[in-house]
Amino acid sequence: MASITHHYNKKTGVTYVYSVESYWDKEKKAPRNKQVCLGKLDNTTGELLPSKRRKNIIERAVTVPGITATSRVAGPYVTLEGITHKYKLDKLLKKCFPEDNELILSLIYFIVQKGIALSRSEPWSMTCLHPFAKLISSQSVSKLLQRLSEDARQEFMALWLEQVIEDDYLCYDITSVSSYSRHNEYTHFGYNRDRESLKQINLAMLFGQKSKLPVYYRRMPGNITDVATLKTTMRSLDFLGAVPMHFILDRGFYSVSNIDELYRRHHKFTIAVPVGRKWVEKIMDKHYKNIVSPQKYMTINQEEALYMDTELYKWGKNKHRAYLHIYYNAERAASDFDRFTRKLIAYKHELESAKQIKDHEEFYQRYFIIKETPKRGVKITFNDTEIQKHRKRYSGFFCILSNKIKSAEVALNIYRTKDTVENCFDDLKNHLDMKRLRVHSSAAMDSRLFLQFIALIYVSAIRSIIQADDKLKYLTVREVMEEMETLTKIEYSNRYGQVFTETTPVQRRIMDAFGVGIQA
Repeated sequence: MASITHHYNKKTGVTYVYSVESYWDKEKKAPRNKQVCLGKLDNTTGELLPSKRRKNIIERAVTVPGITATSRVAGPYVTLEGITHKYKLDKLLKKCFPEDNELILSLIYFIVQKGIALSRSEPWSMTCLHPFAKLISSQSVSKLLQRLSEDARQEFMALWLEQVIEDDYLCYDITSVSSYSRHNEYTHFGYNRDRESLKQINLAMLFGQKSKLPVYYRRMPGNITDVATLKTTMRSLDFLGAVPMHFILDRGFYSVSNIDELYRRHHKFTIAVPVGRKWVEKIMDKHYKNIVSPQKYMTINQEEALYMDTELYKWGKNKHRAYLHIYYNAERAASDFDRFTRKLIAYKHELESAKQIKDHEEFYQRYFIIKETPKRGVKITFNDTEIQKHRKRYSGFFCILSNKIKSAEVALNIYRTKDTVENCFDDLKNHLDMKRLRVHSSAAMDSRLFLQFIALIYVSAIRSIIQADDKLKYLTVREVMEEMETLTKIEYSNRYGQVFTETTPVQRRIMDAFGVGIQA
């Protein structure tokens, strides 16, 4: 990969711009650099003034009879190639898909650059640079989706996990992807997070907090509940040879059996715990009076302050060490009070309409008095004693359980960064055209999800890079791609070579941030 470097001449005061390409000299058995002068910088505007050689290519080419020129969009390709080489994605794909790696990579570039249906990749492949370097027909895309094997996909996931996981906090969450398909055995009606009355699949994903990259994904039937997925995900990770991890989990994944399984498999975890559990309330009863002490008051940011406390807890029969972090927010207490009231009314309606939900059974027994008489039938009233106790003692509280993090403040900060995986899902659905599944067979669907996952790696890497740059952080991933689309490569036939169009200041800034360059 060529890079751009600047050389300042102290005698003349001129800054020259060179394209530098590193290569291995087989004869001398040593690395060498090949430098080509592109021109010099204008001291006033900072623009690149092309060298005479660069100008002469165009001037000579257009005057020679029979010389043809082809133009292709090059900017997005140059940018994405930087990420490809940084994370060795080309090598991983080549190892797992030796026959199709270039076509796969080209389709991934198309998804990242355009974010539209794969059926529209054919005209794109004719006008843009991409690794496959040939026309990508709709038929070739369909055949590719059918032949990508599960074994090869899993091999890639194992290699990717091994490469990116290193002392990272992994946020785990699930989203639903809707589908119109009637012939896919994995699509079912279930809890749809987009509130759509369509069949769906569920997609579980792990996202690294430190690496800021998606680490793992798994497709599941659309009618599986969140809490039931965690054990299967852990078994899948073991199958891939993954080392013990540190999971960051929402309260929707809390269950006694899930925590037991995390301990059994030697994973670390930080998970929000529902306040309504009896063992949690028993601990909170010890803290609710003295937690509002000034010495337990912590300012989180300019808009929020909390009271915090921590208690060492022995989990389960084996007395595993854990830390229950208890938080109280006075402003949150009012909204919790109102939310609890709405919950009571909704659950009372479930009981009166005989539409009980199994997971709500503990709540029914605790906060309602259910009487059945021969004449009046079932009579349901509120258990005011328990309701008032809950409102007075537990409104405004929330808890986080961890078997690794001892500090309540650190645990809260780590837990709240789990929003990164939600942003990841947003990218998947909105930037990468996954609001709907556009395939019908389960085989094509699995291959499509695989391409989307790798494209998500690129999108996440782009966002991480631009957010670290003061001038680029205001751009979206889509805007970065659009900005680079005006950078074009013109190739002339015969011996007249190639040139790139002039770069704008923003394009140069982007290429510097991504550590890439162009060679005349």
